[in-house]
Amino acid sequence: MTQHAQEASDNYKGVWDGRIGFGDKAALVVVDFMQGYTTPGSPLFAQGVVEAVARMPRLLAAARETQLPVIHTNILYQAPDQRDGGIWVKKAPVMRAMVPGNPYAAFCEEVTPAEDELVMTKQYASAFFGTSLASTLVAMGVDTLILTGCSTSGCIRATAVDGLQHGFRVMVVRDCVGDRHPAPHEANLFDIDSKYGDVVSLDETLDYLGRS
Repeated sequence: MTQHAQEASDNYKGVWDGRIGFGDKAALVVVDFMQGYTTPGSPLFAQGVVEAVARMPRLLAAARETQLPVIHTNILYQAPDQRDGGIWVKKAPVMRAMVPGNPYAAFCEEVTPAEDELVMTKQYASAFFGTSLASTLVAMGVDTLILTGCSTSGCIRATAVDGLQHGFRVMVVRDCVGDRHPAPHEANLFDIDSKYGDVVSLDETLDYLGRS
């Protein structure tokens, strides 16, 4: 742990370090693991996402073996002008590549959804915004989100905050989320763990699933 990280941890200790733990029924939510983040040369390329995707097969296999609900999200806009992306595609025009048929908008091979797994398409950062995710989870009796995907500072953080606000226990799997730079990745994991959910390891998650 760096000196700054230790100072932050000491400063938050006893005030912003509560733990909520896993609940009674979880769902695995896989956010936006799309090839634009893992293809060298793509403007969105992020080495941290490449590493997170590489760790997903163990977790996906465990979730499927235990019949845990698995829900994937992707981002897609309508070509040619991506008006359904609103102000976000004006702020971040790199996202305009996320249109049907663009290879950058395809799921990474390692996390390709199974035929019986839900895929929810979104246009903004949070997996809850403009989708039926909250209603679907409630109907399934889910009380815990096992959250994976990218990027840590964008869609993972937004989904973690909204997950908490919708009444779910949010468990972010540190090994299975990624970003394009370690600094925002670590800063956002620190914030999430302090205020919005628990940041847990892949091994802790596999233990919960009984597949360590």
